[in-house]
Amino acid sequence: STTADAGFISGDGTLKVVAESLRKPAPAVQGRTLTGGVFDLAKQRGKVVVLNVWGSWCGPCRSEAPALQRANVALKAQGVEFVGLNTRDTDDPARAFIRNFGITYPNIADPKGQIQLGFSDTLPPAAIPSTLIIDQQGRVAARIIGPVDSQTTLTNLVDQVLASGR
Repeated sequence: STTADAGFISGDGTLKVVAESLRKPAPAVQGRTLTGGVFDLAKQRGKVVVLNVWGSWCGPCRSEAPALQRANVALKAQGVEFVGLNTRDTDDPARAFIRNFGITYPNIADPKGQIQLGFSDTLPPAAIPSTLIIDQQGRVAARIIGPVDSQTTLTNLVDQVLASGR
């Protein structure tokens, strides 16, 4: 068993890596992005995807936004895709948030929280912000409930998931 398979939960229970044998498929995630495009998680097979659930009204979402964008830039060369799931929000404040923090990855509009509900077996419905790492086979491989504390934490988690898919 590799270290990536071992799985662990940090002391506060907010960070969890799922052992490869226990990973379950991520639900369908597709929708209109805040820039007018369409994002479909199913089309990302073969890549590791970092999915961040956020709202412009959420203070901890503001605190983690710079670390997410830095990790997005740092991991792009490894073929890692980032996508935001903007939940229970309206487009104008969400777009202002993206602009203010220089977010360059796509963000799906989920105004009623319907897409987020698809993750109810993985994420508590009120867990905002939260971040999921989806492996190359489209399975939930890791999660962070609460704000991402640093680019390093996120990069290390993604590196574990990348290694388990090789």
